[in-house]
Amino acid sequence: MILDVKNALSTIAPKLTYDVLIENQADGRVKAILLSLPECQGLGATKEEALNNLIQLFQERKPEIVTLEIEPAKKENPWMKFAGMFEDDPHFDEVQQYIAEYRHELDTKMEENNQTIENQENI
Repeated sequence: MILDVKNALSTIAPKLTYDVLIENQADGRVKAILLSLPECQGLGATKEEALNNLIQLFQERKPEIVTLEIEPAKKENPWMKFAGMFEDDPHFDEVQQYIAEYRHELDTKMEENNQTIENQENI
Protein backbone atom coordinates (compact mmCIF):
# COMPACT_ATOMS: atom_id res chain seq x y z
CA MET A 1 0.00 0.00 0.00
CA ILE A 2 1.32 3.41 -0.94
CA LEU A 3 0.67 6.16 1.60
CA ASP A 4 1.28 9.79 0.71
CA VAL A 5 0.88 12.35 3.50
CA LYS A 6 0.58 16.01 2.65
CA ASN A 7 0.72 18.64 5.34
CA ALA A 8 -1.94 21.27 4.66
CA LEU A 9 -0.11 23.83 6.81
CA SER A 10 3.11 23.60 4.83
CA THR A 11 1.72 25.76 2.03
CA ILE A 12 -1.12 27.84 3.42
CA ALA A 13 -2.57 27.73 6.92
CA PRO A 14 -6.31 27.45 6.29
CA LYS A 15 -8.84 28.86 8.68
CA LEU A 16 -10.78 26.08 10.25
CA THR A 17 -14.38 26.20 11.37
CA TYR A 18 -15.80 24.08 14.14
CA ASP A 19 -19.26 23.59 15.57
CA VAL A 20 -19.33 24.42 19.27
CA LEU A 21 -22.08 23.52 21.71
CA ILE A 22 -22.66 26.17 24.37
CA GLU A 23 -24.28 24.93 27.59
CA ASN A 24 -25.25 26.91 30.67
CA GLN A 25 -24.27 24.95 33.76
CA ALA A 26 -26.31 24.66 36.99
CA ASP A 27 -23.64 26.60 38.88
CA GLY A 28 -24.00 29.59 36.51
CA ARG A 29 -20.85 28.91 34.48
CA VAL A 30 -20.86 28.35 30.73
CA LYS A 31 -19.38 25.28 29.01
CA ALA A 32 -18.22 25.34 25.37
CA ILE A 33 -17.79 21.89 23.78
CA LEU A 34 -16.09 21.30 20.45
CA LEU A 35 -18.54 18.90 18.80
CA SER A 36 -15.95 17.20 16.59
CA LEU A 37 -13.78 16.60 19.69
CA PRO A 38 -16.19 16.31 22.63
CA GLU A 39 -13.34 15.83 25.11
CA CYS A 40 -12.16 19.37 24.22
CA GLN A 41 -14.18 21.69 26.49
CA GLY A 42 -13.79 25.19 27.79
CA LEU A 43 -15.42 26.57 30.95
CA GLY A 44 -15.94 30.19 31.86
CA ALA A 45 -18.12 32.68 33.67
CA THR A 46 -19.43 33.95 30.31
CA LYS A 47 -19.92 32.56 26.84
CA GLU A 48 -16.94 34.57 25.55
CA GLU A 49 -14.68 33.36 28.36
CA ALA A 50 -15.72 29.74 27.76
CA LEU A 51 -15.02 30.11 24.03
CA ASN A 52 -11.63 31.74 24.67
CA ASN A 53 -10.71 28.93 27.08
CA LEU A 54 -11.79 26.38 24.48
CA ILE A 55 -9.68 28.06 21.78
CA GLN A 56 -6.67 28.20 24.11
CA LEU A 57 -7.07 24.53 25.07
CA PHE A 58 -7.39 23.51 21.44
CA GLN A 59 -4.32 25.50 20.39
CA GLU A 60 -2.29 24.01 23.25
CA ARG A 61 -2.95 20.59 21.76
CA LYS A 62 -1.03 21.76 18.64
CA PRO A 63 -3.29 20.03 16.17
CA GLU A 64 -1.98 19.23 12.72
CA ILE A 65 -4.10 18.72 9.66
CA VAL A 66 -2.85 16.32 7.00
CA THR A 67 -4.38 14.95 3.85
CA LEU A 68 -3.90 11.25 3.21
CA GLU A 69 -3.85 9.85 -0.29
CA ILE A 70 -4.06 6.10 -0.02
CA GLU A 71 -3.70 4.04 -3.16
CA PRO A 72 -5.91 0.96 -3.00
CA ALA A 73 -4.31 -2.44 -3.33
CA LYS A 74 -4.29 -3.67 -6.89
CA LYS A 75 -6.42 -6.73 -7.40
CA GLU A 76 -6.01 -9.12 -10.26
CA ASN A 77 -9.03 -9.69 -12.46
CA PRO A 78 -10.53 -13.00 -11.21
CA TRP A 79 -10.93 -14.25 -14.79
CA MET A 80 -7.19 -13.94 -15.48
CA LYS A 81 -6.47 -17.26 -13.78
CA PHE A 82 -8.39 -18.94 -16.62
CA ALA A 83 -6.61 -17.08 -19.44
CA GLY A 84 -4.76 -19.47 -21.70
CA MET A 85 -5.81 -22.60 -19.85
CA PHE A 86 -6.71 -24.36 -23.12
CA GLU A 87 -3.74 -23.19 -25.22
CA ASP A 88 -2.18 -26.67 -25.31
CA ASP A 89 -5.48 -28.51 -25.79
CA PRO A 90 -5.34 -30.40 -29.14
CA HIS A 91 -9.07 -29.75 -29.67
CA PHE A 92 -8.85 -25.98 -29.15
CA ASP A 93 -8.81 -25.04 -32.84
CA GLU A 94 -11.68 -27.45 -33.51
CA VAL A 95 -13.78 -25.85 -30.74
CA GLN A 96 -13.00 -22.37 -32.07
CA GLN A 97 -14.14 -23.43 -35.55
CA TYR A 98 -17.37 -24.88 -34.10
CA ILE A 99 -18.05 -21.64 -32.21
CA ALA A 100 -17.50 -19.56 -35.37
CA GLU A 101 -19.82 -21.81 -37.41
CA TYR A 102 -22.52 -21.74 -34.74
CA ARG A 103 -22.28 -17.96 -34.45
CA HIS A 104 -22.63 -17.65 -38.23
CA GLU A 105 -25.67 -19.97 -38.09
CA LEU A 106 -27.32 -17.83 -35.40
CA ASP A 107 -26.58 -14.63 -37.33
CA THR A 108 -28.18 -16.12 -40.43
CA LYS A 109 -31.32 -17.10 -38.48
CA MET A 110 -31.53 -13.60 -36.98
CA GLU A 111 -31.29 -12.02 -40.43
CA GLU A 112 -34.03 -14.35 -41.71
CA ASN A 113 -36.26 -13.48 -38.75
CA ASN A 114 -35.69 -9.76 -39.23
CA GLN A 115 -36.49 -10.08 -42.92
CA THR A 116 -39.71 -12.00 -42.13
CA ILE A 117 -40.77 -9.29 -39.66
CA GLU A 118 -40.07 -6.54 -42.21
CA ASN A 119 -42.09 -8.40 -44.87
CA GLN A 120 -45.03 -8.78 -42.46
CA GLU A 121 -44.94 -5.07 -41.61
CA ASN A 122 -45.00 -4.13 -45.31
CA ILE A 123 -48.14 -6.18 -45.98
